[in-house]
Amino acid sequence: MKRKRSLYTVLAIVSLLVCMMLCAASALAADLTTNGGVVVDLLALSHQDEAAPATVYFIRDITPESLIRVYQALDVELPGKVGVKLSTGESEKSNYLRPSLIGDLVQMLKGTIVECNTAYGGSRASTAMHMQLAKDHGFTDIAEVDILDAEDSMELPVEGGNRLSVDYVGSHFANYDSFLVLSHFKGHTMAGFGGAIKNISIGFGSAKGKGWIHSGGTSFTNIWGGERDAFLEAMADAAKAVDSTMGDNIVYISVLNRLSVDCDCDGNPGEPDMHDIGILASTDPLAIDQAGIDLVYAMPDSGSLVARIESRNGLHTLDAAEAVGLGSRNYKLVIIDDGMAEP
Repeated sequence: MKRKRSLYTVLAIVSLLVCMMLCAASALAADLTTNGGVVVDLLALSHQDEAAPATVYFIRDITPESLIRVYQALDVELPGKVGVKLSTGESEKSNYLRPSLIGDLVQMLKGTIVECNTAYGGSRASTAMHMQLAKDHGFTDIAEVDILDAEDSMELPVEGGNRLSVDYVGSHFANYDSFLVLSHFKGHTMAGFGGAIKNISIGFGSAKGKGWIHSGGTSFTNIWGGERDAFLEAMADAAKAVDSTMGDNIVYISVLNRLSVDCDCDGNPGEPDMHDIGILASTDPLAIDQAGIDLVYAMPDSGSLVARIESRNGLHTLDAAEAVGLGSRNYKLVIIDDGMAEP
């Protein structure tokens, strides 16, 4: 009888181990479905790691309701006066995030839309022009708009930077207690791609600060004269300055739609030739950009965008951001069920 009980015990333990192994295998085989209907095995995302220190949330539906849901998943309450950093776009043809998509979230936060002027001319080169464009694009219909460098720049320190010891942002930056960084993920002519890191470096940079970053910290005016890797490293430094200054009072959402090879600063961008992916959210700017890159690289129709990224050495920005301690490249991806029917 005793032997029989021992045998049952062994069999029970073996069954439990097999069950645990099958459950683990099932978890490892988890996948997500993009907005465009592409099924992605999480194992195909090179930096997705269940034990990672950073969490990135994913929702595939790209709607005002989904933006609110993915923000709420962060379980963060932004205090005080909230600035919503986004790109107002260069022209109506640009792939900037439309007010109809973001308006509900901005208003829920009682946020002020914040931007800085450009250093290269165009429709946003002066505060008056920029405010007119923001009005024309419908942003003033959903919230107050503040051009942060309307009254010059202020300095932020860069701790342990590769290229910069100081970053120059719009002086109105100091008027805000917290920021939601709302980025449209896409390609970029110089940086290869643009996401959260670009939005808080070049995006928060005053016109003067943009020249400083583009030149790798050697000039305020020679915006096109810098060496490419120096520019990418300076972006990582400037992003570190903003993120460190804000501490826990800054969060990041990236929308992966209209994935053109060109930036929203391009008034006549190339038409996207890949499907939309979804929305990401995180408190870590490096993790959310790495997750965006991993998802783009996992798409079967992302050849043009990948070629743009690699032709500009765009992944070096992530290397530089990791080296300067901006965040974690490894992330745990948490999928939010959006209730969409399976394709």
